[in-house]
Amino acid sequence: MSELGSTIKVEVTTEYIEEQSSPKEKRYLFRYTITIINLGQTAVTLESRHWRITDANDHKSEVQGAGVVGETPRIEPDNAYQYTSGTVLETPLGVMQGTYSMVTDEGEQFQATIHPFRLSVPGLLH
Repeated sequence: MSELGSTIKVEVTTEYIEEQSSPKEKRYLFRYTITIINLGQTAVTLESRHWRITDANDHKSEVQGAGVVGETPRIEPDNAYQYTSGTVLETPLGVMQGTYSMVTDEGEQFQATIHPFRLSVPGLLH
């Protein structure tokens, strides 16, 4: 297992989008902003993503695909890449986690962990 995964820091902020949600229809829309920070000594390219999403009913879904938001960003050492995306849940509470598949300029592939983060309607949890 490559130690390169530890050179990537992933920060997440989330937001509930009330105006596009409909609790009566079990539709809760969340926006998340991801900041990927390269703490390593070499540039890396994000090739693909793998998300695991679990709602409060323990319904699990997975999302996999190339890049993020239509891009495969190259991140220089001591630099960051930020993007915003979203997901819809059937419950007002859920958790997302996953991995980014990355490759260095030298061709070494590795996984960067996206630690679990909560999606929650404001005021739901104290």
